[in-house]
Amino acid sequence: MHHFANRRQLLKALGAAGLLSQFGALPAFAATHSRFAANPSAAWDSKQRLYVDGLCFLPDDLNDATASNIDAYICDISDIEAIKQADGTTNYKRSYKACIKSISEAKQRVEANPDKLLLGLTGKDVNLAKHTERTAVFFQIQGADCVEQSIDTDLSQVDEFYDKGLRVLQLTHHYGNAFSGGALDNDASGGLNQPLTSAGIALIDKLNSENILVDISHSSVQTALDTAHVSQSPIVQSHGAARAIVNHARCSPDNVIKAIADTGGLFGVFMMSFWLTNDKVPTTEHYIAQLKHVANVGGIDAVAIANDYPLRGQKTLLELNNNNAEGVKQYLDWWYSLRAKQVLGYDVEPEHVVIPELNHIERMNRIDMALGKAGFTSLERDKIMGKNWDRVLNEVLI
Repeated sequence: MHHFANRRQLLKALGAAGLLSQFGALPAFAATHSRFAANPSAAWDSKQRLYVDGLCFLPDDLNDATASNIDAYICDISDIEAIKQADGTTNYKRSYKACIKSISEAKQRVEANPDKLLLGLTGKDVNLAKHTERTAVFFQIQGADCVEQSIDTDLSQVDEFYDKGLRVLQLTHHYGNAFSGGALDNDASGGLNQPLTSAGIALIDKLNSENILVDISHSSVQTALDTAHVSQSPIVQSHGAARAIVNHARCSPDNVIKAIADTGGLFGVFMMSFWLTNDKVPTTEHYIAQLKHVANVGGIDAVAIANDYPLRGQKTLLELNNNNAEGVKQYLDWWYSLRAKQVLGYDVEPEHVVIPELNHIERMNRIDMALGKAGFTSLERDKIMGKNWDRVLNEVLI
């Protein structure tokens, strides 16, 4: 713990001293396009680069893992129970009953396919998977609801999930629970910003001691800040976007991005385009703009790639040939229900779901090449495409 405390102090000191000065030229990245185009070896770099994704799922066809060129990813294996809320809305909770079954099934499937998959248990498994031409999957559950029943028994359910391979735990999904506030919690004024609870503090301590990575995706701003303060290990937002670009409750303000970076953690930018840009036509440039923003706020060591769709892409949109105008309709009922509750950002009508060129099995290659065209150096691309995840996983999962 002493080593980490010193590391956190160093990161904060460097930030105060102008760590981000190296990014003073970020707005001018596009000017280096011609240099990249004139250097064919830059394209070759991407073939050797480590690719790690911040959130995806076990595919129906395991060949997708190979086709994606992803070496490792945080793998959401949780399942849900639909629970009606007092206000008439439905919250899909990751209950113990649903998740203990889903993690057992996922573990069995991974272990039955050792030629393609490797169950990630320590950070070392990232490079082991790469060198054995497999994909490492690190089990994650999107909501600590699954361990709520053991609050009074020293969170013993955490141990049970750990033994089955859980290595990343997200505090909540959209709405608050016994541990934390959720990003979409609200009151008549349009928003609540609930803190980490006393049970949440105990959970963070437990996860730190068990070497389980803490994920604050979907948390309220105050819960995220509290977690960054309490945790003795790096924390992550495995999948999200910047509120400075899209002013929405599901997007994170700069103080959260900075707080995550100060723990030595990282922020993964995901593929849900209605939270990446309010422009009518989403493009890869909008995605790169999100990455640049996180780099400017938290530093290059805090930036990562995430998905939050299947490896192959958002299934409905693929079936529609990425017709966003048609595909966005599936989200509107949910969107309007939260607009009625005055949750931040839902007053803006969504017009798209995916960036068409990135809703593809080869999206990691395409992002990597786009980073090169935008002027990121080979070292910076190494970090964004996988080395940052590799570093955090090696530091936490020991």
